[in-house]
Amino acid sequence: MNNRKRPKKYRVSWFFLLLVIIVGYFVSILISQQVYLSQVSRDQAAAEARLQAAQKENEALRQEKEKLNELGYIEKIAREELGMTRAGELPYTTGSRK
Repeated sequence: MNNRKRPKKYRVSWFFLLLVIIVGYFVSILISQQVYLSQVSRDQAAAEARLQAAQKENEALRQEKEKLNELGYIEKIAREELGMTRAGELPYTTGSRK
């Protein structure tokens, strides 16, 4: 009789191998979904930032529209931006105008 122990050979059972493959598949799906959701979250944050900027611009344009109904504001714009004067006034210009 031989008293030496034989080393155990590990046999991979098909069930264990199939289980590892299935778990690996679901882990890969989970990781890809997390990546996708983080991209969607970043896109949503960027869209919300653009929306807020557009809303601020819209509000500024509404205020500008309301001011355009006032004669004093129209006169100010005509004088400052268009260089217009009233009858009998002489325009005053500085040398820094482009």
